[in-house]
Amino acid sequence: MTLSTSALCEASALELADLMQSGTVTSVQVVEALLERIREVDAPGSEIELRSIIAVASDALAEAQRLDGERAAGRVRSQLHGVPILVKDNIEAVGLPGTAGSTSLRDRPVPKDAPLVTRLRDAGLVLLGATNLSQWANMRSPLSTSGWSAAGGLTLNPYRLDRCAGGSSAGSGAALAARLAPLAVGTETDGSITCPASLNGVVGIKPAVGTVPGEGVIPISASQDSAGPMARTTHDVAALYEILAATSGVLDRVRQGPGGARVAVAKNLVTGHPPTDALFTDAVRVATRAGMSFTEIEVAEVNESVGADELTVLLSEMSDDLTAFLIRRGGSGPTSLAEVIAYENEHAAVELAHFGHEYFDMALASGGRASEAYRDARARNLAWALDVCLVPALSDADCFIAPSYGPAWKNDLVLGGSGSARWSQITQGAAIAGWPIATVPMGLIEGLPVGLAMVGRPGSEPTMLAVAAGFEDALGLVARGALEPQFLRPQRG
Repeated sequence: MTLSTSALCEASALELADLMQSGTVTSVQVVEALLERIREVDAPGSEIELRSIIAVASDALAEAQRLDGERAAGRVRSQLHGVPILVKDNIEAVGLPGTAGSTSLRDRPVPKDAPLVTRLRDAGLVLLGATNLSQWANMRSPLSTSGWSAAGGLTLNPYRLDRCAGGSSAGSGAALAARLAPLAVGTETDGSITCPASLNGVVGIKPAVGTVPGEGVIPISASQDSAGPMARTTHDVAALYEILAATSGVLDRVRQGPGGARVAVAKNLVTGHPPTDALFTDAVRVATRAGMSFTEIEVAEVNESVGADELTVLLSEMSDDLTAFLIRRGGSGPTSLAEVIAYENEHAAVELAHFGHEYFDMALASGGRASEAYRDARARNLAWALDVCLVPALSDADCFIAPSYGPAWKNDLVLGGSGSARWSQITQGAAIAGWPIATVPMGLIEGLPVGLAMVGRPGSEPTMLAVAAGFEDALGLVARGALEPQFLRPQRG
């Protein structure tokens, strides 16, 4: 049996693994099909120019051939052996740029793999390339356009090309939706997996902070940053989670379905976009008919002081952590946040073409973790997230759910592009506490996907993914092929 390029691109990661194990296809054939797809719709000069991938690994085909040889010799490293994967370009992988979207790191080769990349290679996955992102993981300006970087340009949403692909893991979400790879790794500080997963109709989870090693990931905040798996199905996410988290049994748990998981509906966490909030209510109703059960709760909402404290924490930690990272990176170029600011000012036509770096300026002035303002803000922030928000919300539940984001808004490189965005507050408490949050598609509104998010305690990620799988099965979006991007050109309205 010979499978077409489109069939190989359409297959899930676990389906490809089964096909490879049966000898129906090889890893080389899959990589060749995906590279052809990338050339057709993603690369500069292609028909679409999606720009979700910032670089393709030059050794991807050679690695696929080597892994095919291992399989032929009876050595299979994991259940995802030979399956291609994309990693966000703020994750260091030898042979890929690792720029966080900044031209200041473009000519500074990655000296060694991040530990999470080592786990991927040791499991026999093929690193296919690096995905574009909101530059510096969207912590540069309050006026930034999500999905834009100086190094990679603007990532488009494959459903409608004038719409946002989310941030900051825009390229990871868009590439999955466009069938450029079956698996991707994103990172999240506050919303950066949740948002692109929702806007691109894919599944993602930010594990609890520390579950996946953070070394070699260009930092914002040690207390809030985490890399996490993204894919088009919950089962694929579970399989990749096992590798990233160096654990087992997660896929088996997800295959069992939600079972007796206690799920609470956060009835007050709405997006304010009526069709999205109505679709969430319908999704819960459909899941209830399918056998899932829910309680209703109210979750503490964010106020202005909580948001201000979180910003103080992020700016202060970034001030210290980004400078430390730049020193470790080596090579010529900026070795401190101050030098990055100077570089961007010097290369403003490229780096500051559409918005500034106000957050960088604020971070530099923050005094870092040594400041009393940081210590007080972190203490208040954590007390709110744990004592006021999360612990009460989960007192009688394994996780709580809410709609995540409304449909993708139109990109706007002049005004910043997020003025019409709508989202709930479900990410913020979990982000501040470093607790896990997962996202699964719940439907489409005028052809644009929207997601449902869930928050749980650290260690509850397998249960959360099982709940996500319950929604995936009940809603049937994947099974009936509803999540197929149309690459629609810009239009009115």
